[in-house]
Amino acid sequence: MSKESKRRMAWTVGAVLALAAALAWWLVRPPPDDGSFVRGNGRIEATELDVAAKAAGRVEDILVNEGDFVKVGEIVARMDMRTLEAQLAQALAEVVNARSARQTALAQVAQRKADVAMAEAQLVQRRSELDVARRTSARSKALLSDRAVSAQVADENAARARNAEANIDVARAQIAAAKAAVAAAEAQVEQADAAISAAEAVVRRLRAELDDVVLRAPRAGRVQYRVVQPGEVVAGGGKVVSLVDVGDVYMTFFLPEMAAGRVALGSEVRIVLDAAQHFVIPAQVSYVASVAQFTPKTVETQSERQKMVFRVKARIDPELLARYPEQVKTGLPGMAHLRLNPQREWPPELQVRLP
Repeated sequence: MSKESKRRMAWTVGAVLALAAALAWWLVRPPPDDGSFVRGNGRIEATELDVAAKAAGRVEDILVNEGDFVKVGEIVARMDMRTLEAQLAQALAEVVNARSARQTALAQVAQRKADVAMAEAQLVQRRSELDVARRTSARSKALLSDRAVSAQVADENAARARNAEANIDVARAQIAAAKAAVAAAEAQVEQADAAISAAEAVVRRLRAELDDVVLRAPRAGRVQYRVVQPGEVVAGGGKVVSLVDVGDVYMTFFLPEMAAGRVALGSEVRIVLDAAQHFVIPAQVSYVASVAQFTPKTVETQSERQKMVFRVKARIDPELLARYPEQVKTGLPGMAHLRLNPQREWPPELQVRLP
């Protein structure tokens, strides 16, 4: 074959290869960017909770270690409760004393009411004596006019009548005093009731405080770190254990204001982490900031307006997180891909892929 024929064949083969490459690129080329998708850099975050002491005290024991998973209401630590237990014992004794004082006051009320009944009976007796004394004195005066009795006897009968009248006044005073004693005894009963209520309130408060010294997990999650160690003294509200709610995980990323204005709550997101780029995690937009961040001091040109960004949160489904609690790691960087047009299909590289 001549040199000219070889050169023509080489050009023909090159042209065919170039055409094949162009055709292949045309077939596999990515669709043009029509603004249906937008992406932003972000980090995985989760809701953090602090288990803290309600009141100042010494940490007696911490029952969890860093990395442990805890359930809602599970005991994670205990505070020293010896002082509260002693106060509770004293309060319970005061309740018993208050109830005993109430029984004593009730007995005094019964006794004072009996005194009233006795005094009223004595009044009836004194009235009978007065009636008899007045009749006897009247007869004596009549007989004295007929000289049937002596003046001394008549004077003695009149004196008895006056004494009987005085005895009635005494009986009435005794009744008033007895009724006043009843009122005083009933007041003591009311005081005893109030003392019982106060003592029982102290007992309830101390029992509530004893419940508070047993520190429980407010949510299910993973222990991030132990803030203090057993034996340390913490102030009121002092943190003891820090938890991460592995059921409330999201990625925070930022979008320019031109894209953020088109984002709706519930929009689909695909998360690709730098540490696991072969996985694609589904999520949904749960928050879009209403105020731009990183805004320049002066916004005059279109290019400056492009620098305005808004904070967006993409929340991962809690049911999905429940399947992979061990894999949840906060702080991991990655890329969030957000679909602005729900009519567009996700490209193959952003189809959901999970472990």
